[in-house]
Amino acid sequence: MRYLCVVEYDGTNYAGWQIQPNALSIQEVIEETLSKILNNPTKIYGSGRTDAKVHAYGQTFHFDAKEITDLDRFKYSLNKVLPEDIVIKSIERVSDDFNARISAISKTYLYVLNIGEYDPFNRNYVTQCYKEIDLDAIKEASKLFVGKHNFQNFTSKDEDDDNFVREIFNIDIKEEDKIVSFVFEGNGFMRYMIRFIVGTLLQVGLGKLSVNEVKAMIDSKERNISSYKAEPQGLYLLRVNYKKK
Repeated sequence: MRYLCVVEYDGTNYAGWQIQPNALSIQEVIEETLSKILNNPTKIYGSGRTDAKVHAYGQTFHFDAKEITDLDRFKYSLNKVLPEDIVIKSIERVSDDFNARISAISKTYLYVLNIGEYDPFNRNYVTQCYKEIDLDAIKEASKLFVGKHNFQNFTSKDEDDDNFVREIFNIDIKEEDKIVSFVFEGNGFMRYMIRFIVGTLLQVGLGKLSVNEVKAMIDSKERNISSYKAEPQGLYLLRVNYKKK
């Protein structure tokens, strides 16, 4: 039977979601824990990767196993064994053709930026800019990214079947007490895509890039990847959205 899990994690001490040969990953820790509790080697399939030091409130993955009769008790057992920086929030039975990655219709990410004084206590969870920025200019430039575009200059990945084309449905930007939050919702985000977009918008806010220069980067037919990539620790995967499970 197939099960879908929602997992929350602090990515500070991990090399990202995906298993890697010489570094500890979140996927590896969960797979080892599941395999131990189920007493059977168990592989999990995530909705997508998150990079080193990136966090998640709502990462999802699926796995196959024999029938689990008490999901609440099973979730409790998992969380007792998992380290304190990884928590399974929910487990549910899904159809056998469900796929945590392929079945997703959209994802929502949060990026958090401190433009006040340096905060050592939140250095692993909020990107420290501690500079005044022109938020109106950032909001104006952010509108350029909404819609369906070729984002070849805002990802480091190789070309894919979609030719770097993705659709961003909305970018919501707010500031409160010197903390700026960017919320992105789209049908898919490529490697470093949000970090490149935020890094580029930050240059606009600092007066180092114009809105027209950003438009030229988006419209360019030639690949010239942005030089501005925001740091990872301010990025959170908020949720993965599915039409049916």
